Amino acid sequence: MTDWITACKLDDIEQEGAIRFDHGSRTYAIYRAPDDSVWCTAGLCTHEAIHLADGLVMDFEVECPKHSGAFDYRTGEALRLPACENLRTYPVEVVDGEVRVAL
Repeated sequence: MTDWITACKLDDIEQEGAIRFDHGSRTYAIYRAPDDSVWCTAGLCTHEAIHLADGLVMDFEVECPKHSGAFDYRTGEALRLPACENLRTYPVEVVDGEVRVAL
């Protein structure tokens, strides 16, 4: 059985933006794409554990604010060095304006 956790309201995330979501001992990043789709990844860069929600979000990519490594937040794929390990991604749904993540 999947546990859906309410993370935020959709309106809390700017289009082409990200917010940090902490649950338990873990950190996640939730993104709102240009097409208004919503995505969730692990919240820390795989290169040096920097919070990705503080990074630049453009199109479907997030850039780490420390060393400019980049990821496709839809798939978690590392796109640019120094990031070379992919991010874990999580299913997301929007119900009645609330963003829920399957953890």
